[in-house]
Amino acid sequence: MALLWQRPRRKTLVDWPEDVDGRLDVLVRAAAAAGEQTSRSQVLAALVAAAETRPAVMAELLHSYRQMPADALEADKTRDDLPLVRTPGRPRHGG
Repeated sequence: MALLWQRPRRKTLVDWPEDVDGRLDVLVRAAAAAGEQTSRSQVLAALVAAAETRPAVMAELLHSYRQMPADALEADKTRDDLPLVRTPGRPRHGG
């Protein structure tokens, strides 16, 4: 049986706030805490594949995101309850 995650790949450039990028790292760490060995790209692909496609739901999701205060993801920076995960390649930003 063919599996979606094994289909041909395509690189995608994503330009988003640093805090959202950090949130993706937290999601990878949460997956690791559950025993999953994964990557940022697999987590992102899983979220996109699982996302609702009804226009009203997408509009609500976008509205909620656009209304989030700048410090909405601040608590992610102190998530010491999740394992650290080393990612290959160069660091994405200083820190």
